[in-house]
Amino acid sequence: MANITRYTPFDDLFGELAKGFFVKPLAFPAETELKLKVDVKEDEKAYTIHAEIPGVKKEDLQIDVDGDQVSIRGEVKREKEEKKGEKVIYSERSYGMVSRSFSLPSDVDAQGAKADYKDGVLNLTLPKKAGAATKRIAIS
Repeated sequence: MANITRYTPFDDLFGELAKGFFVKPLAFPAETELKLKVDVKEDEKAYTIHAEIPGVKKEDLQIDVDGDQVSIRGEVKREKEEKKGEKVIYSERSYGMVSRSFSLPSDVDAQGAKADYKDGVLNLTLPKKAGAATKRIAIS
């Protein structure tokens, strides 16, 4: 059995015209954006947070803890390194501010919090506040 296809003469006409007059643009992938990926773990005493923040320097990180609210902010700065006679044609590297805020199930003892940043990974240890345990209320 033969395959039947619809013939459209305009496809051929416009295809031939376009070859002489138009240049196809280069196909660039969509712009990449900065992302802050987070893992949050909990044990009896503390919350442990691992955040991937590649390209951010330690001095450009800011961590705020207020009760059960945690905010992580970082900035990737564009480094000015241009050579004479050189121009950038295409760059996939992102620059700018990245931030993430979230609530934890219970309040955090901000005084005992510890942060470590190495190889683009931020490790936070946030101890739970004493007396912040949940209380079950009996229904009468």
